[in-house]
Amino acid sequence: MTEDRTPPPKPFVLEVEDEADPAAAPPVPEALPEGRAVLAAARVASARPSGVWRFALWAFGTLITFWLSVSAWTFVTTLLAENPVLGGVAFTLVALAVLAAVALAFREWAAFARLARLDSFRHQAAEALAKADLALARRVVANLTRLYAARPDTAWGRARLAERKDEVMDADATLALAETALLGPLDARAVAEVEAAAARVALVTALVPMALADVAAALYSNLRMIRRIAEIYGGRSGSFGSLGLLRRVFSSLIATGAVALTDDLIGSVAGGGILSKLSRRFGEGVVNAALTARIGTAAMELCRPLPFTVQARPGVSALTSRALAGLIPKRGKAGTAAEAE
Repeated sequence: MTEDRTPPPKPFVLEVEDEADPAAAPPVPEALPEGRAVLAAARVASARPSGVWRFALWAFGTLITFWLSVSAWTFVTTLLAENPVLGGVAFTLVALAVLAAVALAFREWAAFARLARLDSFRHQAAEALAKADLALARRVVANLTRLYAARPDTAWGRARLAERKDEVMDADATLALAETALLGPLDARAVAEVEAAAARVALVTALVPMALADVAAALYSNLRMIRRIAEIYGGRSGSFGSLGLLRRVFSSLIATGAVALTDDLIGSVAGGGILSKLSRRFGEGVVNAALTARIGTAAMELCRPLPFTVQARPGVSALTSRALAGLIPKRGKAGTAAEAE
């Protein structure tokens, strides 16, 4: 047996010209941003006054309404007695003001009725899926077709439903066809509204240094986003209807604990340790944008006349990433090569 005299391999040594300086490393952040602006807006919108406050608001509102009514009556009757012409003008103006108030009240009532109709469609669709009721599913699809009959953006979907409605003999297939044909384009528009609102909240949070300005901007942006989503799906909510819908969304998220972001969601949105390299204000903007995207997806589920079955439910991470495209540096191959150099 011959002895192996092959010398052992030499260790690989990599010479570095500049030694790493531990003091030059970026500091470890004490805590990740929490999205305080959106959380504060959620607490403000979802807060319900106590019984004493509700009674006080009712009492003061009734007193002010009664005082205005008596003052207007006294003003008109006195003016009619002194000058019939001016009294007639005053009576006409008061009558127009009352007519406008009635019209606004009817508009708000109609807005609540439209939102309730969307809720009833969604509940009937869920019941049809649970019981495999084909007749109920077809009735829901017929109601949706009538709801979107005057909208040109659903013309192709309504035509496709009219062609294939007699071919489908299952409740789940009928609702799936309606969801794909009618709600597919509407989902895309709603997602665009969520992304725009998330980007707007992030920019305002990063650029406005005032403490309460970002809270007001987040509340306004979320209210506008929810109102637009309701209009896209056929709700067309009024002012009080939008506030009520905003409260429903925030209350649902707070009750389920979904309004708080988790660490893995923050990491997937920002990418690794990007948040530690950003300024504190911009980091808050990123988290506020993610919270706005989560509120937007919850609003879509509440305003959508059909539950998500065939169409994929929008993901918060994907929505936020698209909304903040270009605002957050991406660590791709080019960035890795630059860091290596």
